[in-house]
Amino acid sequence: MRLSVGAFLALSHLPGLSADATPGFRGVTNSCLSEPIQPTPEKRAPKVMIISMFAPEAEVWHKNLPSSGLGDLLAVNISIPGLSPIFPQAHCTASGEICQLTAGESEINAAASLTALALSPRFDLVRTYFLVAGIAGVNPKLATLGGVALARFAVQVALQYEIDAREMPAGLGTGYIPFGGYDPCDYPAILYGTEVLELNGALRDRAYALASRATLADDVGAGAHRAMYADAPGGVFERATGPPSVVRCDTATSDVYYSGALLSETFENTTRIWTNQTVITYCMTAQEDNAVLGVLLRARLWGLGDYERAIVMRAGSNFDRPPPSVTAYAHLRLSDQDAFHIAVENLYRAGVEIVRGIVDEWNCTYKVGVRPTNYVGDVFGSLGGEPDFGPGGLFGGRGACVGEGSCGSAGGASAAAAAESMRRRRRRGGVGGGWK
Repeated sequence: MRLSVGAFLALSHLPGLSADATPGFRGVTNSCLSEPIQPTPEKRAPKVMIISMFAPEAEVWHKNLPSSGLGDLLAVNISIPGLSPIFPQAHCTASGEICQLTAGESEINAAASLTALALSPRFDLVRTYFLVAGIAGVNPKLATLGGVALARFAVQVALQYEIDAREMPAGLGTGYIPFGGYDPCDYPAILYGTEVLELNGALRDRAYALASRATLADDVGAGAHRAMYADAPGGVFERATGPPSVVRCDTATSDVYYSGALLSETFENTTRIWTNQTVITYCMTAQEDNAVLGVLLRARLWGLGDYERAIVMRAGSNFDRPPPSVTAYAHLRLSDQDAFHIAVENLYRAGVEIVRGIVDEWNCTYKVGVRPTNYVGDVFGSLGGEPDFGPGGLFGGRGACVGEGSCGSAGGASAAAAAESMRRRRRRGGVGGGWK
């Protein structure tokens, strides 16, 4: 979640939770509709779990979903130990097909809440699609205010060394250096495993097609702010000047709410190098995506969820760098970009099309899952296959093995072999290896 200065004012105008709304009903619209799920007090198996980060992102679903015919998310409220103290419940429609959880802002909150959900005996999430739906900062090179982006890569860009820019060596251009490296263009020699998480590209493309059906909201004030980017040299910010649209590009995760051209360009470079791409694909900045996906990946290893069913959707509430002739400080703290309301609204408008598509096409497509055509997982190769980025997986393409006893029959690589591989890599990281 990225919250601009105007957003703080906007919060007071958003509607509160509707406690007395009546459950909605989804009528039969085509032959692909599955049988209704009959919820039980013990365990629910939703088809879609919407992940919000803070109250406005959740409330737009609570307010609007009943009129969609898909149900009322406040029909069933489920307390789960370990959720955020201010968001202690998951919410579900009466049918149990659609649920929503507010994780809390920042990586720690998101990881803690998703872990609590994954381990909760109240849910069976093995076939659930997770829709991460939050507002974000937006790169004016690739998208615009109010625009919606579906990601293939989530990159934890701040997981690096940082030297104060006032003390960095001449010629580096940035104070960020990958762990174990000596130059900003080095690939990290020391990996934690959450640096890059690649999602199911085929599912991302399906979600993009569904979200593209939406008519997105816009605002005159946001349009005026976009127009300020038209004067950028060479038309580099041309996409920033257009109206909201749905695009495919990637997210940068950082708990630091950064702003300004130099930092944003630094992280453009980080995402390009770490994902092994030749072009810039970073267009949204957020605080939670790698945390959410890291939990879903581990849940998949233990048979508690399906990482291949994760979708990351972000809507731009503010640009991550200023227009020409505006300072980074003024852009961050003094400018009202008038896009908070439309970003929140467009999360719902685009997201409900994704949710409807999954529910309506459950039997025909989504029940069995969408088979990925790309590598899916982390830089370690934990889910199997060889990463198409980084130095190669730790598990020989077989994936990590978990659980009790020997992993030989499961085909997974041993933890000891993976640990030794990691030790060798760290020794190659240079003098001192960058150890903490």
